Amino acid sequence: MPDITLTTLVVLCLAAAAAGWIDAVVGGGGLLLLPALLLGLPHVPAAQILGTNKAVAIVGTSGAAVTYARKAPVNVGTAVRIGLAALAGSMGGAFFAAGISSEVLRPVIMVVLLAVAAFVMLRPQFGRAAGDGTAPRVTRARTVTAIVLVGGGIGLYDGLFGPGTGTFLVLALTAVLHLDLVTASATAKIVNVCTNGGALAMFAYQGNVMWQLAALMAVFNLAGGLFGARMALRRGSEFVRGVLLVVVFSLVAKLAFDQWQS
Repeated sequence: MPDITLTTLVVLCLAAAAAGWIDAVVGGGGLLLLPALLLGLPHVPAAQILGTNKAVAIVGTSGAAVTYARKAPVNVGTAVRIGLAALAGSMGGAFFAAGISSEVLRPVIMVVLLAVAAFVMLRPQFGRAAGDGTAPRVTRARTVTAIVLVGGGIGLYDGLFGPGTGTFLVLALTAVLHLDLVTASATAKIVNVCTNGGALAMFAYQGNVMWQLAALMAVFNLAGGLFGARMALRRGSEFVRGVLLVVVFSLVAKLAFDQWQS
């Protein structure tokens, strides 16, 4: 573990707990955890920051996934298939990432996110229909679409660019499979476990994980993830919808700041 002050360590652990909560509710915890690591450990190579981030995040995400799977109506088999497609997509995205300019991607993603936010605000029933018996039946074609487009497409985006992947997963699963927001968030957690596991294996193989620091932060991330999952299950889709909008606008603000800085 790098030589860091007690104050920095406390801040990193608190950031890990908050990120675990955000990830469990609606995704997007990396918007908090990764910048916290970069700011707290400015002299550590970026690859080690990324690897440690994955080691921390997978623990909280796994805990949240187990909590959801026990209490929410999650189709684990479908979620795992989407996760494997996302893993393949992220590997392809990472392969092509060197040829893509983030300065070009950021404005496009900001526009998409603002359109998503407007849609969610103007459609109060979005993410509720599956819970009231009015949602259309999920056909085999829709399931295949979810695996190929949601898994492969968002996985590709994750490998190419990354920010907001969990949030995009929740929105896409809600739209394609007609899931309520709680079940979509639960399914997204299982998909995230698959993609984070593949990335972590690569970082670990390269020796780019600070295991001692990751283990300590993971305890807090797990606590935040379990608390967030239970809160989402207890308070329902309307609560998740509110957190979703906060995360979307936060992501737009971050991307706009990055674009302005570049």
